[in-house]
Amino acid sequence: MTMPHAPVGSAEWKSLIIEGAKALGICLNQDTADQFAVHALELLKWNRKINLTAITDPLDIAVKHFLDSLVPSLMIHQGTSMLDIGSGGGFPGIPLKILMPSLSVTLADASLKKVNFQKQVIRSLNLRDIEAVHARAEDMPRDPKFANAFDVIICRAFSALDVFAETALPLLAENGTIAALKGKLSGKEIESAHIRIGKVRFESEVKTYLLPYLGAERAMVSFKSRISLPS
Repeated sequence: MTMPHAPVGSAEWKSLIIEGAKALGICLNQDTADQFAVHALELLKWNRKINLTAITDPLDIAVKHFLDSLVPSLMIHQGTSMLDIGSGGGFPGIPLKILMPSLSVTLADASLKKVNFQKQVIRSLNLRDIEAVHARAEDMPRDPKFANAFDVIICRAFSALDVFAETALPLLAENGTIAALKGKLSGKEIESAHIRIGKVRFESEVKTYLLPYLGAERAMVSFKSRISLPS
């Protein structure tokens, strides 16, 4: 699968996103690709003023931001309440919301500038049932609105799986799922996917995949259930 240079937002760029999603087993329509283009163009516009992303090449934006963000849709159910921790430029939360409109999405980031960007994209796309929150994930459980409120908690930003799980646990609804999008995992990282926090043990699953066009290996680590252990 090859990809010629195509400007962000062009018909060629959108077509290649549709074809790349197909390679991941995900079906996109033209309207969805059009909305991705609006998000991408806003990203580049705002990135001239604030540091949203180091990824500015059109191919990399299409693949590393948008296509990679879509992979969790293969395990998320329609109508789910989802929290995206450290959403930054809105990834993966906004592309997932565009792809799955029935999701109830909360984007959280500690940077007010990034949250303001997310709000701009939400307004530009006229998205509903999605909000951007200026907050540190560690502080969110203090608000009853967020404590144990989310069926799915996802992120691309955390480096350590155990830290992510510990941060997400107070925000996770009963029988909820935690998902971390990672680069290529080492053997040590795969081993660390089996996590226990206090009396809670996480049952984990690692899905590896290749990014279309680039062939780079990625992994999604999902913790599909919580089991209380005996005292």
